[in-house]
Amino acid sequence: MEKSQIKPFIAKRVAQELHDGDVVNLGIGLPTMVPDFLDPSIKITLQSENGFIGLAAVDETNPDRDYIVNAGGQPAGIEKDGMFFDSATSFSIIRGGHVDATVLGSLQVDKDGNIANWIIPGKMVPGMGGAMDLVVGAKKVIVAMEHTQKGAPKILNQCTLPLTAKNQVNIIITEMAVIEVTPDGLLLTEYNPEFTVEQIQEATEAPLTISKDLKPMC
Repeated sequence: MEKSQIKPFIAKRVAQELHDGDVVNLGIGLPTMVPDFLDPSIKITLQSENGFIGLAAVDETNPDRDYIVNAGGQPAGIEKDGMFFDSATSFSIIRGGHVDATVLGSLQVDKDGNIANWIIPGKMVPGMGGAMDLVVGAKKVIVAMEHTQKGAPKILNQCTLPLTAKNQVNIIITEMAVIEVTPDGLLLTEYNPEFTVEQIQEATEAPLTISKDLKPMC
């Protein structure tokens, strides 16, 4: 798969996990591409941890457009029925279980649904941010990431980086596969036809159980 195709491919598949009426928090980077692939017949409401609900594309006609940014500091818009609020209210929404799904990237995920996505030892980072609240507070946690990092597996038996949270990931979507986290381990439910099941397992440190209903990603 061409490098330029990977992120759009993942974002398109993630969009299929979101449902009409959902309140969704999108992490920075790849997850921000997901709305481009939503079925136009469904309506989701985007919540941004920096204090607003009703995230939208940039509205070039809005004179205040330069002052509206998402949690990653990127320019954003606000829907007509959207609203702004303080950080305390934003995290009350997240911690109160009012977010149906969160989509975020990760450095590592393991067979138990543990996630490490905030720090590489020895590297300067601004801090954990809202990820630790989102992965615990959201009803569904979707990890959207490339399957490997420079050829090294990112889906492991056990995370080696500092954890963001334990046992919180529900589903992992990469350019190679869709993998559900179950009490019995990782279940391969969909595969990218550009890869064989054997290649997917080779790129995954943790063992995969193959679903009896395994199907191609689309």
